Amino acid sequence: SLAKIKNLIYIKRFTMFGLGFSEIMIIAIIAVLFLGPDKLPSAMMDIAKFFRNAKNTIGNIKDSLEQEINVSEIKEEALAYKKELLDAQDKISRVTDLDDMINGMEEEEESKAITKKTTVNLDKKESKNV
Repeated sequence: SLAKIKNLIYIKRFTMFGLGFSEIMIIAIIAVLFLGPDKLPSAMMDIAKFFRNAKNTIGNIKDSLEQEINVSEIKEEALAYKKELLDAQDKISRVTDLDDMINGMEEEEESKAITKKTTVNLDKKESKNV
């Protein structure tokens, strides 16, 4: 059992891009046959540069997407806070409007009371004069 695990780990080390060790060896032999021993080192360096650039590009794209996701999350939070503030402002406006309406009603009642008192006083003066 332990030997099988070590063997799997050893084989797993030599896998690349989903290819096993034997598949990589076949590709290397075909590359030597087609390119020859003179061009093979420069071709391998070009391939390594290509994979390095591809890896860097994928990393940059991943970072950009993560930043974009963070920006959208921050934007959603800001919109939620804005909605809460607008709701609070609306509630405050309603309370203020009710206060104004109550004050207006109180002033109206006071002016009616003053008018009534004045009318009663005028009626008393007229009744005395008659």
